[in-house]
Amino acid sequence: MNIRLKPAVGRPTLLFISGLLWVGVAVMLNSFAIDWLTHFHGSAAWIYPAAGVTAALIIHHFGFLRVVDKNLRRISAMEAKSCAFAFMSWKSYLIVLVMVSMGIGLRHSSIPKQYLSILYIGIGFALFLSSIRYFRVLFTQYSDSKL
Repeated sequence: MNIRLKPAVGRPTLLFISGLLWVGVAVMLNSFAIDWLTHFHGSAAWIYPAAGVTAALIIHHFGFLRVVDKNLRRISAMEAKSCAFAFMSWKSYLIVLVMVSMGIGLRHSSIPKQYLSILYIGIGFALFLSSIRYFRVLFTQYSDSKL
């Protein structure tokens, strides 16, 4: 008996999973940063979130949009039904593993959390902004499809 386990889904579902994952990670990273900043009571506490948002705009424009566009091209070239885990390439899964490990290491490092919040807001808000493109493509190209 030859049983293949491949949870096949359509392109709209892959787009939804991608956008949802990026939003989920964005919420998690920004939650860490907000928690850290609520415990910091410096006279110039507003500088850290402002620097994070500035970093986010740069990361979004020059980094993550390229990744999203690459993923969108790959997803649009797929068969009608593909594996539910194909929303990212295998190389991207390895990059995510490295990034998660680095994030855990940074959270447990001696770096002051207000400085770390700049990086977390930068990456988190950039992920959120970039996820919008997944949802925009989903709703403009597949508004009649069922997920």
